Amino acid sequence: MSVILLLIPLSVVLAAGFLWAFFWAVRSGQYEDTTTPSLRILTDDGSNPPVTQPISTNEKQQ
Repeated sequence: MSVILLLIPLSVVLAAGFLWAFFWAVRSGQYEDTTTPSLRILTDDGSNPPVTQPISTNEKQQ
């Protein structure tokens, strides 16, 4: 019975911490734009050039 007297306040404090973290995330703008990142892959046109290996400066040029 004494354990429940410890667990109830501990769970209330933990729940209050999660509630505070949720409100902090909403106020800081974490949930402003949730659709654009998932749609960005659909609009990628592939116009970026392929990555090539750089020419080493140690090689002798002919």
